[in-house]
Amino acid sequence: MHFVMDEAAVTAFLAEHFPQVAGSFAVEEMGEEFVVRLRVDESHLRPGGTVSGPSMFLLVDVAVYLAILARVGPVMLAVTTSASIDFLRKPAAGRDLLARVRLLKLGRVLAVGDVLIFSEGEGQPVARASATYSLPPR
Repeated sequence: MHFVMDEAAVTAFLAEHFPQVAGSFAVEEMGEEFVVRLRVDESHLRPGGTVSGPSMFLLVDVAVYLAILARVGPVMLAVTTSASIDFLRKPAAGRDLLARVRLLKLGRVLAVGDVLIFSEGEGQPVARASATYSLPPR
């Protein structure tokens, strides 16, 4: 698998262009699966002591975006064209979430990613998602 950007470059890109969320995310692994951590804090929780759906959706969107950038380089104008998420079970409130991304397609115009989200230390996913991005001409 060929990567154009390494973990440090992807992290620096996120910090420079999306500082409002950069501190919440960390690239954990770059390989067949691209793994991104959401550092869960109080701002990600909803009543009932669980991670909110919008926080999990943000994790999906950021994780797929970073997986694409790692492969094609710093493309600012790659945009989400569709996304869906299935919530499977309640995530643990006191644990970070890990998004395991597989890019199913990385074409000239579209990139499609499949994501499983896990509470750290748990074997069963808490959500499954897919996201499609439109890529600008390179």
